Amino acid sequence: MATTEYVLETEGLTKEFRGFTAVDDVNLKVRRHNIHAMIGPNGAGKTTVFNLLTKVLTPTHGKVAFNGRDITSAKPAEIARMGIIRSFQISAVFPHMTARENVRVALQRQLGTTFHFWRSDNSLKVLDSRAEELLDMVGLERFADATVADLPYGRKRALEIATTLALEPELMLLDEPTQGMGREDVDRITKLIKQVSKGRTILMVEHNLGVVATLCDRITVLQRGAILTEGDYETVSNDPRVKEAYMGKAA
Repeated sequence: MATTEYVLETEGLTKEFRGFTAVDDVNLKVRRHNIHAMIGPNGAGKTTVFNLLTKVLTPTHGKVAFNGRDITSAKPAEIARMGIIRSFQISAVFPHMTARENVRVALQRQLGTTFHFWRSDNSLKVLDSRAEELLDMVGLERFADATVADLPYGRKRALEIATTLALEPELMLLDEPTQGMGREDVDRITKLIKQVSKGRTILMVEHNLGVVATLCDRITVLQRGAILTEGDYETVSNDPRVKEAYMGKAA
């Protein structure tokens, strides 16, 4: 079992696109069992960093380490098997399946049948108990047999967290988990993230500073692809550079 203090580290992480530097020499340290946020204005490079961490993109320069192991050259499927699981800005669930069926698809790897959509539905019944546990964990037990397309947006995001948990992540990457939500859904998802963070590490991109203030142990502020400052919420929210760059207020 890894004993390193940091579950995820980057060194000099850089991504260039035809002369444009989207991520510029980012040195990130995510402490084990913390909730760590990346914030910054639009175009700051937050989602690009996520894409580099999950190998959707390949770094131009720099290294990524997970539990002290260099994973810079790992493939996306290897990253997922290691325990780094990501959600996206747009809810990524199957809309014409039920909530239970969505979670069962995520659980299929336990049977060694990942992506075998043609298998008999009966062969997956063994997963129902765990699927229902996960749905209960995210407050969706009443919606197990509901078609996902009929669920409110906030419930779809909760379902996405359930499917993420089904993959037993050690590190969860949450990309704008409260984007587009009303206050009630924001409060629900905030409480849910806090609940599922126990025993896990979460790295999240989030624009809602209320959510960040409530949840996060440490915050990294990006501007133009580079780290502007880091610290707890009080530290970064009182930094004049953050007020100017992120909140649009002059120092």
